[in-house]
Order: sequence, then structure tokens, then C-alpha cells
Amino acid sequence: MNTLIWIVLPYACLAVFVAGHVWRWRRDQFGWTTHTSQILENRLLRLGSPLFHLGAFGVIAGHAMGLLIPASFTAAIGIDEHTYHLVSVTGGVTTGVMLVVGLALLIARRFVSGRIRRVTTTMDRILYASLAAMVVLGMSGTVLINLFGEGYNYRETISVWFRGVFYLQPDPALMADAPLVFQLHAIGGFLFLALWPFTRLVHVWSAPLAYLWRPYVVYRGRRSPAPAPQPAPAALRTVAPPALRTAGSPGPAALRPVGSPGAAALRTVGSPTPSAASPGAGAASPGDTVNR
Repeated sequence: MNTLIWIVLPYACLAVFVAGHVWRWRRDQFGWTTHTSQILENRLLRLGSPLFHLGAFGVIAGHAMGLLIPASFTAAIGIDEHTYHLVSVTGGVTTGVMLVVGLALLIARRFVSGRIRRVTTTMDRILYASLAAMVVLGMSGTVLINLFGEGYNYRETISVWFRGVFYLQPDPALMADAPLVFQLHAIGGFLFLALWPFTRLVHVWSAPLAYLWRPYVVYRGRRSPAPAPQPAPAALRTVAPPALRTAGSPGPAALRPVGSPGAAALRTVGSPTPSAASPGAGAASPGDTVNR
């Protein structure tokens, strides 16, 4: 059983962690994002997000220092065990509290705001539940055992086993006598790595480094009133009525170019004039009676 938990499970989770990221990048690049909901709710996010991220950075740094740096190295540079324990517990509690408060605010906004609740996916709920379980286990080991309890020197057991996983020489016997809360925290950590590629946490590998040297984006507000609407093209083609023309403005006849024929010149030679084409008012028709 120890071999299955402390040797097989870590390597299986690491394999899913690597293969899952490759699959996610090849199949779902458009989903490789934070899926931010800031536009829907910003009041709780403005406070919870910085606390969560700063606390997470501190917790990750503390884990890296405690698991990856051997005790012999810190002793060689002059840091005794008491000083290391004091710094690790103080830093762990401080960053852990920031992480707990930030995570609580982020989870609360998922339930308080109806708009956020409607866009929360099943994977989001699994992610928040996993994060909450990991934080509770980690804070329990730090506060209940190392701060107010008898203490446990995990650097001689858990840290050696953890480095052995990456050296391909894990020793499951080192984890057999560890406190239960530390065992559950270690198992939960590797399971969390297996879950990582399928959540929004993939955005941590897409750090916006280009923001460091890209030009500034300048936003300018509109200070002057909006311009008056322009007339439609059809309105520009209409001729103003005579009453609206100003004094001295040319009439329609004056707009004809010089030398253009008038209406009389357009009639062909020999065509009857209007008076010749129709009898005048004083001419008698054949059926009329003429009185002398």
C-alpha cells in the first residue's frame, strides 16, 4: 500500500500534469485563459484577488524553501534550526492567512452574485473545493502541530521523500510515520497537480512578459460636445424655394451655361407653335353657328 501511495501515485499525477498540458494546448488554446469575470462583479474581486495571489506566491515560496533546500545547506550557511523554524512558521502563518481570506472572498462572490453564479462551471467548483481542502490541511499542519503543538521536523522525512521523487529514488518508508495531516496534504498536493491542466490555472504559464516593454496605451476622453448631425445626401440635392434664396442669388435660368439652347431653340424647324397647333379662342369650328 505504501508503494502505491508514495511511489505510483506521485508519478501518475506528474504524468497527467505534463500530458494534460500538452493536450490542453493542442485542443483548447482559446480556453487557455483566466475566464475572468471582472466585468460582472468587481467589488469582492478587487479585494480577494490580490490577497489570494500574494498569499499563494508566499505559500509556494515557503514550500519550495522547505521541500527543496536540504537542512544541511541552511546549517552550512549559518541558519540554525530554531531560526529556520521561526521564519518558516511566521511566514507560513502570514501568507496562509492571506490565502485563506482571499480564497474565502473569491468563493463567496461565486455564491453571493447571481451573475457570477450563472457563469461558474463544474470544473470551477471542483477547483475551489480542491483549493479549500489543500489550504485547510496545510494550515492545520502549520498551526495545530508546528505552532501550538509538539512540532514535527518534516525536513528530515517529507522533504527527503519529495526530492527522491524527482531523483527517481523515492523512499516510501519516510512517509510511513509522518502525521496524518501531513500525509493527506502531500497526497492532495499531487492530486491537485493532476487536476491543474483541466482548470483555469493553466493561465499561470502564460505570463504577460510583453507588458514590460510594450508602449503605453493612451486613453483620451471626449471633452468637447458631439458634433451636429450632417444633412443627408438627398437633402443636398434639393433646390431651395425662391422665398429662401438670398438677394442676388442666381435663379434656375442663370444656372444654365452660356450658349446652351433654351426651350424655344429645342423645337425642330417646321414644328407648329402652340398657337398654330390648336385653334385660338376666337376661331370657329365647323359645327358652330355664326351670327352676323
